[in-house]
Amino acid sequence: MRFLRGAAGSALPRFENWSGSVVAHPRSFRRPTTAGAVAGLVADAAADGETLRVVGAGHSFSPVAATDGHLVSLDALAGIVAVDAAAKTVRFRAGTRLRDIPALLEPYGLSLPNQGDIDEQSLAGALSTGTHGTGLGFTGFAGLVTALQLVTADGRVRELDPTREPELFDHARLSVGALGVLTEIELQCVDAFDLVADEARIPFDEMVETLEDRARTCDHVDYYWFPYADEALAKSNTRVPPGAAGPYPDVRRRPRLQRLLAEEMLDNAGLGLVNELSRAVPAATPRINRFATVLASNRRYRGPAHEVFVSPRRVRFREMEYAVPFADGAEVLREVRAAIESSGRAVAFPLEVRTAGADDVPLSTATGRDSVYIAVHQYHAVEEAGYFRSVERVLRAAAGRPHWGKIHSLGAEDLSALYPRFDDFVRVRDAVDPGRLFGSRYLTHLFGS
Repeated sequence: MRFLRGAAGSALPRFENWSGSVVAHPRSFRRPTTAGAVAGLVADAAADGETLRVVGAGHSFSPVAATDGHLVSLDALAGIVAVDAAAKTVRFRAGTRLRDIPALLEPYGLSLPNQGDIDEQSLAGALSTGTHGTGLGFTGFAGLVTALQLVTADGRVRELDPTREPELFDHARLSVGALGVLTEIELQCVDAFDLVADEARIPFDEMVETLEDRARTCDHVDYYWFPYADEALAKSNTRVPPGAAGPYPDVRRRPRLQRLLAEEMLDNAGLGLVNELSRAVPAATPRINRFATVLASNRRYRGPAHEVFVSPRRVRFREMEYAVPFADGAEVLREVRAAIESSGRAVAFPLEVRTAGADDVPLSTATGRDSVYIAVHQYHAVEEAGYFRSVERVLRAAAGRPHWGKIHSLGAEDLSALYPRFDDFVRVRDAVDPGRLFGSRYLTHLFGS
């Protein structure tokens, strides 16, 4: 795992997340191969009075996995455990990477119902931090869970579903790793499908004014806007059964070379160049961003769902994302634009806008309400704190809920006001981990002592 390496002059391993924003020195690093081995590590940590945290791909921007206790990777716990073809449910080992799931599901003619644009995460990590894609008719990963296997602080390997320990199951679907170690996860899947992608530049004002209508009429809508530009890139994806005619009958799957050129040369090399230019000449950022938007080509293409949902991300960045009530999304976007442009900050990374349907997961950012997700990014070599604070003020004023795996400033008091069942979660945590075996300084900040 490339995020862990020996620290200079120290026998302790060194943890660094993907963006380089979080560094920690855990007491030990282990890769168990079975749920029983996980239970043994938990029992050992409890006996020693130590803490234990789990890391996936290290792709969270917040210090959710950081610890000076024991750090556990589930990379060796990967693959499919069982498939129920009639119910279309699939049970995975919790360390399975999202990037590997399409190939694992292909023999069964199944697919994940939705995905985000990054697939490096482990399934357990994606679930535990509230990872989501886009589409008002769909939930994040936590809303797809039908059963779980969880190792709790007492060393028990517990089978959870809506009928077996239903309250613990309810909260363990998204727990930021605070309730135990996930070792198996059963998800509701769907028949495999293609996506027909339509990417086009539109005026920023049109993006805002048509946000609600597009989200309600299109399967998946995603927007990217470079600060100071007058246009945004709208990405609309339509679901189509494999082999069936789509909304644009002449649109075909992109040849591999064309896809590589678009994703690597334009989307990644181009974005890296834009950010280096902005870093070198901050005052030129508005002009650079307008030029970058013009270069974003209008295009249509088709492919298996995972090929269209996911894009490689080579340029390192840091990210903050909040979910605001769907009805307020358009107005909040206008206020975010005004905050960025009035600040004059050099931001050459695009802002991303997505949607998700309401779910019933207690700590989901979309619990109880349809949501618009607004994500702001900053190049890894540029200070982001001032920029994020200025935008966060707008998002907090709109009752926004921060993504658990991304940068934000909220603590337990703030979060308890945003989640109707926050106190229930804390009560369940007190019951299954009273000694805070799975705790950390960051989790104390999130959930209180």
